[in-house]
Amino acid sequence: MNSPAPRRVAIVGAGMVGLATAWHLQEHGVEVTVLEREGVAAGASWGNAGWLAPGMAMPLSDPSLWAYGPRAMLDPAAPLSIPLRVDPTLWSFLTRFISRATNRAWAQTMDALTGIDLLALEAFDELVAGGVQAETKEQPFIIGFEKEEQSRHFRHEMELVERAGQSVPLTTVENPRQLVPQLTDAVRTVLALGGQRFMAPGDFVEALAQSVRERGGVIDTTATVTRATRRGNGVVAELGDGRSVDADAIVLANGAWLPGLAREHGVRTLVQAGRGYSFSVATDQPAEYPIYFPNRRVACTPFHGRLRIAGTMEFRRPDEPLRARRIDDIVNSVRPLFTNMDLDDRQDEWVGSRPVTPDGLPLVGATATPGVYVAGGHGMWGIVLGPATGKLLAQQMMTGVVAPQIAPFDPLR
Repeated sequence: MNSPAPRRVAIVGAGMVGLATAWHLQEHGVEVTVLEREGVAAGASWGNAGWLAPGMAMPLSDPSLWAYGPRAMLDPAAPLSIPLRVDPTLWSFLTRFISRATNRAWAQTMDALTGIDLLALEAFDELVAGGVQAETKEQPFIIGFEKEEQSRHFRHEMELVERAGQSVPLTTVENPRQLVPQLTDAVRTVLALGGQRFMAPGDFVEALAQSVRERGGVIDTTATVTRATRRGNGVVAELGDGRSVDADAIVLANGAWLPGLAREHGVRTLVQAGRGYSFSVATDQPAEYPIYFPNRRVACTPFHGRLRIAGTMEFRRPDEPLRARRIDDIVNSVRPLFTNMDLDDRQDEWVGSRPVTPDGLPLVGATATPGVYVAGGHGMWGIVLGPATGKLLAQQMMTGVVAPQIAPFDPLR
């Protein structure tokens, strides 16, 4: 080891990744302080689909982007939304992101993700067994297509995921409306994906925060961290209100806002906010299964007796306000596919910024500054990979040993 194991750690960000890191550091006897500017699960952790689906935690950039991307830029209602504005950072990100849209790059990224994908569900079980008062549910994921030929790309992706080392059982549903009465006859081909889970993400993250508190951790939801600096043998988190927090080490887990703090510590990989939207609707009959429409890029999840509908990848700045038109675009996209629900009676409308890297890999590990670590850049997979990330990063911080599952995520790459 290059330095002693930390006894006090400050963690920036009270989402799934930051809180899971805090919880696992507590398992090593570390005193933790979580610094958050708004509230628990205030970023991308609250309103996402809540899918614990490591079988679908795959690279976002794939060869279909070469055909789909240009069309999306010209279609304001497309699931992929890219603003036509002068933004050198955004266009630099997009250039690198699209350059990864090859079969070879996709396979390389999938191989790098598979190790942590295989640990993902077990890591949730460890949190629950350790006292986190929340649950995950396992049900088949219903994958719907309007035409049989549309299912070929998804089937091929699942074959590649299995080739990389996961088990993703996929079967055809013969009578889908008996299983999912919310589907219309327009959904002609339906598959069932097994081995995945789902949950209410905000509830789980709140329960994780409560567990951190009960174990002696401090969560300050009025703390805007403006800088993390090395001082003596430790680090200091400087806050916007003039306060500061001293610690032996600090973890930057502030999602799409990561570059603002991490850049001065040698982290040069771009992180772009990929904003997702969601809302919930009531259904005439209970929604029991997660539903995914790959061609529409819409993911749906049973949520507090309703159905949460989530979609879009909008490359904008993380703090821009919710754009109501994007909600309307999702509604119009799925209206022909759903029945027995009122899509115009919506609750819980939300936008959250997911941290997307050009190469599709997270940023997890030590920076160029001793005592400063990062944990972020998971894109759409921060919820499902957060607990495993927190566990492996805590081990690295305490032992100096980088687990092979996070070695590809070196933030200094």
